[in-house]
Amino acid sequence: MTEYQIVEPGQEEALLRDGTIKLHGPAGFEGMRRAGALAARILDEIAPLVQPGVTTAFIDDKVRELTLAGGAVPATLGYRGYAHSCCISINHVVCHGIPSEKTFKDGDIVNIDVTPLLDGWHGDTSRMYLVGDVPLKARRLVDVTYECLMIGIAQAKPGNRVGDIGAAIQEYAESHRYGVVREFCGHGLGRLFHDAPEVVHAGRRGTGPLLKAGMFMTIEPMINLGKPPVKLLSDGWTAVTRDKSLSAQFEHSIGITEDGCEIFTTSPTGRHKPPYV
Repeated sequence: MTEYQIVEPGQEEALLRDGTIKLHGPAGFEGMRRAGALAARILDEIAPLVQPGVTTAFIDDKVRELTLAGGAVPATLGYRGYAHSCCISINHVVCHGIPSEKTFKDGDIVNIDVTPLLDGWHGDTSRMYLVGDVPLKARRLVDVTYECLMIGIAQAKPGNRVGDIGAAIQEYAESHRYGVVREFCGHGLGRLFHDAPEVVHAGRRGTGPLLKAGMFMTIEPMINLGKPPVKLLSDGWTAVTRDKSLSAQFEHSIGITEDGCEIFTTSPTGRHKPPYV
């Protein structure tokens, strides 16, 4: 049975990852707005840097610089031993790609995932970037993945269930004959980086926890050009498609309101999906 916890003012710092779904008030929404706005600005500012020949390590350094300049710290840095400030996933890498001296190449599609921790609140978001001249089938995958994100967000409102989000995403992705990753999912967040509920991007309508005002979560569909299965590489982080097909992902952090949801990580400059002119 799903348990909910109303977060009273002054209790935020004492929250535990105990399986309960937290219901936040105005102070929580304000904290998430600030963290989400910083995350979105970081993704805006790195857009011109994602070019052929640029290393993923350079982008990681820039993300760290922008995060610190915004008064935050990268939540991923040191998280479960992870040694970088963001995740950068190229082509058939589904998620959690590790920054390195690897360079972007013409035709790559790239996901960059950032999570600044600002005043105790996590702003978690990711976007796709197109490097140079990207083939039509890859650009179409990116477009449909963004559409999946927004279709899922449209289901995030009081009275619906978590399964409604996943079902809507799955139905749309599969109508384009794409595969929906199940091994990784969205999650609750706020003061905690990863919390309840899990938001799987496939499923049945009318199932899963009831959505209530005050819930914070990410929706972050990972959509494959080929089949859904993924595998984890030996580094313990990098997940890739088993059939080596391309994969794309977009992510927003949202809060459930009385009549819908609020997106905390909207681009302030309209850079919602590529190309970023």
